[in-house]
Amino acid sequence: MNRWRVKKGDVVQVIAGEDRGARGEILAVLREKRRVVVKGVNLCVKHQKPSVSSPGGIVKVERSIHASNVMLLDSSDDRPTRVGIKIEDGKKVRVSRRTGSAVG
Repeated sequence: MNRWRVKKGDVVQVIAGEDRGARGEILAVLREKRRVVVKGVNLCVKHQKPSVSSPGGIVKVERSIHASNVMLLDSSDDRPTRVGIKIEDGKKVRVSRRTGSAVG
């Protein structure tokens, strides 16, 4: 995936896998692995030792999912859309393929 259509802070919907239909914000983008971490998606249980900053115990942690399994949500009507690139005033702008409006 040479061109990344999603970035940190975008709101996306999962389109494939166990959490299909779930929506959340992108917390991290792992470009070298072609994966993204989405808030509240792909949760797993982790046993954490107590430390100065945290009490420890059993915590739920988000794990990464493949970037092809998420779709950006169009802000105008809150539905998933493909993303294209348009050049406006010499700058690249991400646009919704479905509505044609600028995204993010």
